[in-house]
Amino acid sequence: MTISRRTVLAASAVMPFVDAARAADTVSIQLYPQRRLRALPPDFMGLGFESSAVAVPGLLSSGNRAYVQLVRNLGRGVIRIGGNVSDYSCYDVDAVAASGHKSTVLNYESLRQFRGFLDAVGWKLIWGLNLGTGTVENAVALARAVTEVMGERLITFQIGNEPDLFVLQGHRSAPYGYNQWLVEYRKYKAAIRAVLPNAKFAGPDISDAGVSWVENFARDEGGDATMLTAHHYIAGRDNPASTHALLLREETRFQQNNLTKFQASAARAGIPWRMSETATLYGGGKPGVSDSFASALWVLDYLFVLARFGAAGANLQTGINHLGELSSYSPITDDQKGHYGAAPEYYGLLAFAQIADGEMIAVETATGGVHLVAHAVRQQDGAIGVAVINKDMKRDAAVSIAGAPQGEAQVMRLRAPSVSALRGITLGGSSVGTDGRWGGVSESARIQNGRAVLTVPAASAALVTFTV
Repeated sequence: MTISRRTVLAASAVMPFVDAARAADTVSIQLYPQRRLRALPPDFMGLGFESSAVAVPGLLSSGNRAYVQLVRNLGRGVIRIGGNVSDYSCYDVDAVAASGHKSTVLNYESLRQFRGFLDAVGWKLIWGLNLGTGTVENAVALARAVTEVMGERLITFQIGNEPDLFVLQGHRSAPYGYNQWLVEYRKYKAAIRAVLPNAKFAGPDISDAGVSWVENFARDEGGDATMLTAHHYIAGRDNPASTHALLLREETRFQQNNLTKFQASAARAGIPWRMSETATLYGGGKPGVSDSFASALWVLDYLFVLARFGAAGANLQTGINHLGELSSYSPITDDQKGHYGAAPEYYGLLAFAQIADGEMIAVETATGGVHLVAHAVRQQDGAIGVAVINKDMKRDAAVSIAGAPQGEAQVMRLRAPSVSALRGITLGGSSVGTDGRWGGVSESARIQNGRAVLTVPAASAALVTFTV
């Protein structure tokens, strides 16, 4: 990530929640199981790390049992190694591994350690190579080592992190744009393919500002690339408009200007697209906002929105950032003393993992003005799971759900003391333990006249599962 990067959302664009007395307002949800939207890829879930994380002894290793458990809780997924640090990293087989924003050194043993972690969690890998400050020769050496060590875990390489911002980052002098980057990308790709003929590549791995790069890359490289990749953050942490309300607001403009174009570009090229780096607020996130319960509600809805626009997955940026500090937006905490845990956002990922196994189906909601959204999935076993997310900070919702197969219904609740809570978050009545384990449970939902009926309090969510 980069501190000086995207066009900051104007404060006037943030719509405040309307004052209203707290009451259970009626919300109706209609399911349409026969209207299939799209299948959810089994490895949709994703986490992202700066390259420096791989160089930290014992961090991303099979021996880090708590971290392994935290990732395994989320099901199958993809880890992306990249970020700003990747454009300052080098590979030296004989050197001592070192982590740092502009001084990360990876060696063969650090790669072997990371492979053990991937095997322990069962996840795949996207690896970013240094285009910003590196050399073709070092990129080839690293690509060869990564391919050898990661084997079948490796999905694809990326060349350069957010190259559309290379001038701002000081990696290149103006004028530098897509055409100049494409020449460099193809030079690196050709050099790597000369020694690794089966190497796969994705791109252009751009920031929010580089939408046209995705369209151009799909046109120019779509026949050879394995996927399109892009990044997204809602706004910057220093923006006064970066509040809990902003996290809970629907990003209509982003959907229209970015997601529709990513989806169309991928369709034209006949390859998937993935949000390879994303989080709430860039620059490391905003303390008290990015690490609050609002982030859990945000990410639960956001992942379904990305899926609706055809994304193959999303990688939530995690851990120590390029500034050398734990990002406030990180879903997994790290005190740098060997203790790891579930941040509020993690619970949104965990909730998504409970029902996102199958294909999304159509849903219609009549909210009566309550700021509430719903997403539904027909699961592999035939059950239907519905995520009901009440993002209204004041109004409770008396929800009824119709259109599900007749049978029993269970509900698992995602809640916290308040939308701004930094702790006390539970899913299914349980918090994640210090060992990474979680034991949430569901409760029976009331069925009335063929509908599931439940109250979803303000700033909370409910996962309702209809069994066949």
